[in-house]
Amino acid sequence: MSASKNGALPFPWRFRIVLGMLGLLALVLIGQLVNLQVIRQDFLNNQGDARALRTEAIPAHRGMIVDRNGEPLAISAPVETLWAEPKILGEYPDHWGDLAKALDTPEDELGRRIKVNGSKEFMYLRRQMTPSDAAKVMALGIPGVYSRKEYRRFYPAGEVTSHVVGFTNVDGRGQEGIELEFNDWLEGHTGEKEVLRDRLGRTIKDLKLIKQSRPGQDLALTIDLRLQYLAYQALKGIVAENGAKAGTMVVLDPQNGEVLAMVNQPAYNPNNRVDVSSSSLRNRALTDMFEPGSTMKPLTISAGMLTNTITPDTKIDTHPGTLRITYKTIRDHRDYGVLDITGIITHSSNVGAAKISMMLPQDALYQTFHNFGIGVNPGTGFPGEQAGDLPHYGPKQVLQQATTSYGYGLTVTPAQLARAYVPFANGGRLFPVSLVRTNQPPQAVQVIPADTAHSILKMLETVTETGTATRSRVPGYKLGGKTGTVHKVGPNGYEADHYFSVFAGVAPISDPRVVAAIFIDDPQGGEYYGGAVAAPVFGRFVAGAMRLLKVPPDDLEKLRKLQGDKS
Repeated sequence: MSASKNGALPFPWRFRIVLGMLGLLALVLIGQLVNLQVIRQDFLNNQGDARALRTEAIPAHRGMIVDRNGEPLAISAPVETLWAEPKILGEYPDHWGDLAKALDTPEDELGRRIKVNGSKEFMYLRRQMTPSDAAKVMALGIPGVYSRKEYRRFYPAGEVTSHVVGFTNVDGRGQEGIELEFNDWLEGHTGEKEVLRDRLGRTIKDLKLIKQSRPGQDLALTIDLRLQYLAYQALKGIVAENGAKAGTMVVLDPQNGEVLAMVNQPAYNPNNRVDVSSSSLRNRALTDMFEPGSTMKPLTISAGMLTNTITPDTKIDTHPGTLRITYKTIRDHRDYGVLDITGIITHSSNVGAAKISMMLPQDALYQTFHNFGIGVNPGTGFPGEQAGDLPHYGPKQVLQQATTSYGYGLTVTPAQLARAYVPFANGGRLFPVSLVRTNQPPQAVQVIPADTAHSILKMLETVTETGTATRSRVPGYKLGGKTGTVHKVGPNGYEADHYFSVFAGVAPISDPRVVAAIFIDDPQGGEYYGGAVAAPVFGRFVAGAMRLLKVPPDDLEKLRKLQGDKS
């Protein structure tokens, strides 16, 4: 194109249009720059921060549970949890195979999860891995894969303390036992911090602390782990030997009501609950209720002595070994003839106990049982703890009063039964049952006079010496206790061939250090009496417990005689 003769450009209007458009475009660019750098500066900064700044959790470990001597029962071990940002990981499908292999996960399953969560910014890959295993995965350097510290609950004593301690879920919240009841006390509080990340999600720098993490508080139980092991071994052995369905043992300190041991069979491993049945999770010592049978006879004797109806020298004629009341015949094992009160305990006479109950003032039996904690919540605060059932019978319900006197027609938990024997071991004082150690002294209630408690304790000694519980004897120590054998209740009433074998005991007689209650559910080994099945559990436990507690023998004469016979 050439200029015209007079020097003007051809088509000047086109040139002006182009210049105008270029000028307009420049103005638009300038306006957009002003908009972005001045007017919308805060918005853009926020958008940039949203892609680079992140809030991360600062994990806090759960408080430790320990026994009365500081031995750990539940601790929190550091672990690593692997997670991913599907948006980023989805851009690198060539790494999925290596990641799946490292996680021991099928590659197609991992790929499916990444695609399903493709629009999200978070996806778990594997929870609670050991730090060494997690480090191997992170060493692959796969974009969008991260690791964060968590804590996993571990129970050093395993199934031995499982029913008391309980367990937590994968997120560290209590699900059973003490872990559940004291979750708020044990649970740590997670903190938060602000971090700077690059486009691949890698943390470049910690910027600021938003909220400080706070670890959970430790909790000390009254359990003595040494005694817990002894009780567990003794109970497990007897349950296995007798082919029993289940078993429970509770051991209390008679001076304060603290639980020294509490074990159940069947048990479970809280560190591996893959195949655990719901029935194995129950702490039967506090949640299951049973008819206690003849273990209630010492309480019936207490009612008689408290009301001055009987004295230790009172004679009761149990001949001919049966007693007819309305439509039911109460029976003894045999005809014991005339018995004093000690004899009724020694031989476990149902007829004798029933006759005493019929001599008592109205409501005396109910009130005494109630004062001993029967039908009353033991006070541990344990999840699912039961109070049992103590019916109140009217003056015309003579049969019901009679059967109550020897432990039928009412229900107790094993913890309640153990608690009811505490007054016989400490001069007549009843304490609430406690599982957690505190600095506050327990409040005791005097339920029977000290001399009455001592008299009944001496009666209980005869049961282990010459009565129904001779299999509980421990050389060198004087023990006391009471057996019980109870028909189980089925769909059609009491079953003829299924029993609960029961024993409640005190050791040693001279200075009681332990009180225990044992229930064995449906023994199938050919024997089912409380003296043959439940009482030996107490003997096995006491033999080890006295050594551990450094309790000197209080029956040296018989010990020397036994040693002389062996030599």
